[in-house]
Amino acid sequence: MSSPHDFDFLHGEWEVANRRLTDFLQPGSGWAEFAGVSHCRPLFDGAANVDEIDMPYLGSKGLTLRLFDQDARLWSLNWSSSGTGKLFPPVTGRFEAGRGEFYGDDTHDGKEVRVRFVWSGVSASGARWEQAFSVDDGASWVTNWTMDFTRPTVS
Repeated sequence: MSSPHDFDFLHGEWEVANRRLTDFLQPGSGWAEFAGVSHCRPLFDGAANVDEIDMPYLGSKGLTLRLFDQDARLWSLNWSSSGTGKLFPPVTGRFEAGRGEFYGDDTHDGKEVRVRFVWSGVSASGARWEQAFSVDDGASWVTNWTMDFTRPTVS
């Protein structure tokens, strides 16, 4: 059962290894790999959080606002990029058995897409996020972006 503390693991600073398809809808388009740094802070006693990721390779930053709906027991994840300054449509979902799945609808390059975010491998020292798009209402998915989160090493 999802709770307001599902994303507590994400609080703090992270090094992020990004891997992103060069064309989000074409599996064979090739991957770009680049580093990022993310910092997440809790809000509303854990029932919300905000993180900012700096991705110099892309020349932009990203921001996610996560909100927990106490009545529905669902999270909404709301993404924005400094490159556009726009808020993308949210994805909603929950954690079950240590895995978070979140779905929503958006457009990409003029095509309507179903969007899926998955959080997995969650621990105190790491986590994985991935994004996939579907153009056939979820019958098939193209995973187009992954982020592997690790805690910075202290020397």
